[in-house]
Amino acid sequence: MEAIADPHYMFTAANEFLKAEGKKPLFNVELVGLKKQVKLMNDLVTIHPDKTIDEVKKTDLIFIPAISGDIKYALEKNKKFIPWIVEQHNKGAEVASLCIGAFLLASTGLLNGKKCSTHWLSANEFREMFPEVDLVDGSIISEENGIYSSGGANSYWSLLLYLLEKHTSRETAILASKFFAVDIDRDSQNKFMMFKGQRNHKDLAIQKVQDYIENNIDEKMTIEELAAIAALGRRSFERRFNEATNNTPIEYIQRVKIEAAKRSLETSRKNINEVMYDVGYTDTKAFRDLFKKITGLTPIEYRNKYNKMSLEPTENLI
Repeated sequence: MEAIADPHYMFTAANEFLKAEGKKPLFNVELVGLKKQVKLMNDLVTIHPDKTIDEVKKTDLIFIPAISGDIKYALEKNKKFIPWIVEQHNKGAEVASLCIGAFLLASTGLLNGKKCSTHWLSANEFREMFPEVDLVDGSIISEENGIYSSGGANSYWSLLLYLLEKHTSRETAILASKFFAVDIDRDSQNKFMMFKGQRNHKDLAIQKVQDYIENNIDEKMTIEELAAIAALGRRSFERRFNEATNNTPIEYIQRVKIEAAKRSLETSRKNINEVMYDVGYTDTKAFRDLFKKITGLTPIEYRNKYNKMSLEPTENLI
């Protein structure tokens, strides 16, 4: 519901901002559906589109809202939108997907060979369904040739502000960001991401290695040791691991260890060094740099943001 109402509110409000400055409103905002009445949220909400797709012959910008529930079922229910979206894009319309609306956008084929963002939780499923699309991990916004997509949940506000600025001005976008109390120019989902190792594959040797990594986060591991666990040569092991998990072995180890560190920082009173040692790191700078690369925050920033039990006012790591 929010992914339908919020774009509508943003751009109708922008018209009011423009009129308040003595300017003409720029946007004709309409809800377009397959039928005149659409029920959402287990019939809790009913939407009444302004028009059906057959009534819209030409438009400039299309927002595809987030879908929900079983993805394949949702795509089947909305498949009649696909030829219309493609037709409008061919006529010059820009197309923007919000959150996991990226699945419907990808179903059009318009994203093939292009970059795309979606909710971090749906990334593995998206890659399986649309291997021809370049999914950008952790990105808030992607843009390529008039095709836009946004990251998870409230990340779509960043895309709305971006498109508002593109079609109006920086000043109008800043005014909207203040009005809606939304940060402008946020470019990463990383601080919100939870790493869940890709296990939807049938390579038992790689699953065995994944189990070992996840059960031994305090250990230092080498590629040779992991290849031996899989009973594979190093080159074959690295290739199969990457194919199965969409991560190199080193990336996977790092993500598992940092995810464990995040949980510890969220829920315990351990200081940063203790957390670092628990996940097998002894180099303070290396741990801090890796943590910030993956999460977008330093360990102390992360703990202060997500752990209200923390008592220590200062840390060795900043």
